[in-house]
Amino acid sequence: MLDTLGIQWPKLIAQFINFGIVLFVLWRFAYKPVFQLLEARRQKIADGIANAEKIKEELAKTEAGRQHILAQANDVANQMIEQAREAANRVREVETQKAIAAAEQIITKAREAAAQDHAKMLAELKREVGQLVVQTTATVTGKVLTAEDQRRLAEETQKQLS
Repeated sequence: MLDTLGIQWPKLIAQFINFGIVLFVLWRFAYKPVFQLLEARRQKIADGIANAEKIKEELAKTEAGRQHILAQANDVANQMIEQAREAANRVREVETQKAIAAAEQIITKAREAAAQDHAKMLAELKREVGQLVVQTTATVTGKVLTAEDQRRLAEETQKQLS
């Protein structure tokens, strides 16, 4: 029956054997290395993608750490600025108090000096007025006043001026 179709068994078997040999040679020396090369390439690409993901994650972690450190540094800087302001305010307050105290001392000393000068001038004025009263009395009465009279007139004059 196969003879009527023109199929000859020895040639068919020889062609199957030839096809098997060609398939084996191609598989062994052509397809297998190509498939291995393609598998190695696929593995490299997968490793590259995995490494890229790792790098991306580490970069995100590093960026988060950097932001955290920057936030901490900013907080520390703000605290230092606030402390410096507070210290400056304290120093300014202390210096203001010192200046006020010094000004009050100067004013007090000036008042004391003015009061002393005033008292001196009043004492000198009383003495001069007393001498003038004695001289005027001596001139008006025309007599020479004794030391006792001069003392008594000076005391009366001082009492009246006070």
